[in-house]
Amino acid sequence: MAILIQHQETETKGSFYYELAGKRLAEMTYSKAGTELIIIDHTEVDDSLRGHGVGVALVKYAVEFVREKKIKILPLCPFAKAILSKHPEWKDVW
Repeated sequence: MAILIQHQETETKGSFYYELAGKRLAEMTYSKAGTELIIIDHTEVDDSLRGHGVGVALVKYAVEFVREKKIKILPLCPFAKAILSKHPEWKDVW
């Protein structure tokens, strides 16, 4: 299953999400804390996608996003924090 993560951003908030047939089935939301930090506050994946790696794909996309922007992540969301903790190669972003 190909997982295409999309990104939506406003001046103060944003989300990384997976959509199928116009329906958002997975989403990770964040708030901007200044210009150098995003705070991931929530991750939700539809039951139909559990076990397919969509949640991990959301975190991976967030890591790539902050690396490109040269900023950091503060993972308040327990899921995001757990996934980041399992990947020492992502330690540079949080």
